[in-house]
Amino acid sequence: MLSGKNILLGVTGGISAYKIASFVRLLKKEGALVKIIMTPSSFDFITPLTLSTLSNNPVYSSFSDANSGEWNSHVELALWADLFVIAPATANTIAKMVSGVCDNLLLATYFSAKSDVLIAPAMDLDMFLHPVTTANISKLKKLHHIINPTHGELASGLIGEGRMEEPEEILKHVKDYFTVSKSLSKKKILITAGPTHEKIDPVRFIGNNSSGKMGVELAERALKLGAEVTLVIGPSEINTNSAIKRIDVVSAEEMYHAVHHYVNDADVIIMSAAVADYTPANTSQSKLKKKDSVLEIALKPTKDILKSVGELKKENQLLIGFALETDNELSNAKDKLKRKKLDAIVLNSLNDKGAGFAVPTNKITIIDKNNKTEEFELKSKAEVAVDIFNKIISLLQ
Repeated sequence: MLSGKNILLGVTGGISAYKIASFVRLLKKEGALVKIIMTPSSFDFITPLTLSTLSNNPVYSSFSDANSGEWNSHVELALWADLFVIAPATANTIAKMVSGVCDNLLLATYFSAKSDVLIAPAMDLDMFLHPVTTANISKLKKLHHIINPTHGELASGLIGEGRMEEPEEILKHVKDYFTVSKSLSKKKILITAGPTHEKIDPVRFIGNNSSGKMGVELAERALKLGAEVTLVIGPSEINTNSAIKRIDVVSAEEMYHAVHHYVNDADVIIMSAAVADYTPANTSQSKLKKKDSVLEIALKPTKDILKSVGELKKENQLLIGFALETDNELSNAKDKLKRKKLDAIVLNSLNDKGAGFAVPTNKITIIDKNNKTEEFELKSKAEVAVDIFNKIISLLQ
C-alpha cells in the first residue's frame, strides 16, 4: 500500500524510541522508502546502526559529517518526504516546534517541511498533563495530525496517558493518510457542533453538556479527506485546525443564521450540534435577583435549523442529522430521518455507557433514507468520525 512512498522519520530522545525499530520494519514491509533523522539524545535509547540497517539508508543526526565534511541538507530531506512522521515526539521537541527553536537537524528539517507531518507524542504522565505541554500540543493540532498517546503503565511506574501509540497503530495512520486523504477533494462540508446557550439574563443561560468534540472530530476528519470545511460551533473551548473555517456562535438564533449563510454552497451538511429546543420568551437586561418565591421563566420554541435545511436542500446536497435519544431510540431516529428529510441520521443513546455528552467516546447507529441500518461498537469520537465519513463517501458515490 505504501509502495514507493517516501517516509521521513524523526526520532527524539524518549524511551519509546525502542519501538521505532518495529515501526521501520512495518514501513519497509509495506514498500515504503524510509529515511531517518535522530536527535542526539535518542542515541541513548536506540542506535543509529539498528535503524540504518532496518531502513537500508544512512541515519542522519547532524548537519555535516565530521570526517568527510559532507553537508546533510535539511532542505533536501524535507523536499524528499511525502510524509514526515515524528515518533516519539518528546515534550522538549514539541516545545521547540511550537516556539520556533531550531537547534538540531530534525528541527531544521521540520521547519523546512513541505509535506504533511504526523506527530506521536510520548512522555511521562505529569509531563503530558502539564498545562504548558497541553497548550503546545493544542497549537500543533492546528497545523498537523497528532497521534494521541495511549493510557497505560509508563517507564516511571505511573499509570496514565503518555505512552506512544504502538507501531501498528501509527502505521494505520500513515496508510490512512495516503489512502483517503483526498477522497473529498473539492467538496464543501458544512458542520454544526457544540451546544447553544439561550440567554436568561446577563449571567445565566439555558444550555446542555455538549462539548462540541464530536463535531470538531468530524471537521478534522473532513479536512484530512481533502474537503473545504466550515464549522459553525456553539460555545466550546476545543481548539480547531486553522485550515477549518470556524464560525463561533452562542444562541440557536445565531446558529440558524450562520447555517443559512453557508448552506447553499455546501455539498454535505452535517448537523451534529445540540441545539436548544427552547429559549426564554423574554431576556432580562439586568441580573435576576434570588427571591424566596418560585421563579417561572416562559419559554418559546427555537427555530428548527435541521428541518429548515431539509426543506430547502437541493438534489445534489447530502444532509446528515444526529439523534440523541433515551427511549424508543431506533423508532424515534427513523421518524426524525423522515420528518426532517435527511439522507442519513446518526443515532446515539444516553443508555449506552460511554456515549453522549462530555465523554471522549461514542456508540452510534447510522440509518440512511433507504432504511439501511449499521450499528457500531463503542469507539473514540475520532474513530466514530471515520465511520461516519465512510458512510458519507458511500452515499456520494
